[in-house]
Amino acid sequence: MEYTRLGQSGLKVSRIALGCMSFGDTSQGFNEWALGDDEAEPIFRQAVELGITFWDTANVYGFGSSEEIVGRAIRKYTRREDVVLATKVHFKMHDGPGGSGLSRKAIMEQVDASLSRLGTDYVDLYQIHRFDPEVPIEETMEALHDVVKTGKARYIGASSMWAWQFAKMQHTAELHGWTRFVSMQNQYSLMQREEEREMFPLLADQGVGSIPWSPLAKGRLTRPWGEATKRADSDPMQHRFFSDGDQPIADAVQHVARDLGVPMAQVALAWVLRNPAVAAPIVGATKTRHLTDAAAALDIRLTDEEARRLEDPYTVRMPTGY
Repeated sequence: MEYTRLGQSGLKVSRIALGCMSFGDTSQGFNEWALGDDEAEPIFRQAVELGITFWDTANVYGFGSSEEIVGRAIRKYTRREDVVLATKVHFKMHDGPGGSGLSRKAIMEQVDASLSRLGTDYVDLYQIHRFDPEVPIEETMEALHDVVKTGKARYIGASSMWAWQFAKMQHTAELHGWTRFVSMQNQYSLMQREEEREMFPLLADQGVGSIPWSPLAKGRLTRPWGEATKRADSDPMQHRFFSDGDQPIADAVQHVARDLGVPMAQVALAWVLRNPAVAAPIVGATKTRHLTDAAAALDIRLTDEEARRLEDPYTVRMPTGY
């Protein structure tokens, strides 16, 4: 495993992050394909064995049950001090005034709830899951600063917003001497490259690390076009984010992978890792081979010609996931 600093911060993370939206209690209706403790055990064990020490979850994943499973896994398979633990806040957890959004009340209530479920007194990275237009930016950034200053988080990050929104939040923090974001968790893959236009140049300028979600396009880049999986059939985001017009991209990945003699997932992930703004793509594993492929992608060095073959089928589209 390789390790890198997250942006210009001092925090070192594994270059592959374990995405924990794959874990949760399916009886609560979050994800039909989510894994419980027993099913997730080999994945957590393999993450530890491979040196994947950066684990990312969120309060809304499994409506809290993902955080509970991750917390138990840390205590059972590794040590808290050996994991860079990240979680998020924004989406609805309950109907009360502190149940969603980025108000001071919500942030303070939800960070405590997350820490309780995770069974720890701090997280390494506390992220806002989306931008909240209903709350003054000053209120959000000061509350996040206080979360850091009280020791409940070591660093803060953001996810999935327009570049101007992120720039405004960073500028607000700088004006007041508050804690700034060290990471941006944005959607980035061969099937969604719009972040290259404004967000990635902004991150490079601000010294912020990208930790992309869905680097394999919800699995579309891991198998020949048309092959179905349980997740593909039940995940509504599959159809909202990607369409049949993306087949040429998947075909290009398949052709390059065939020429290199490696699985498609390794090629698609190697392309994401090639971007200098990317610190650690987030891989949501449901099978142990997913982490094997992710780790192996670090050893693939695509040539400029191979990268061009992968990139040529892309067409301009609206960013998704905001």
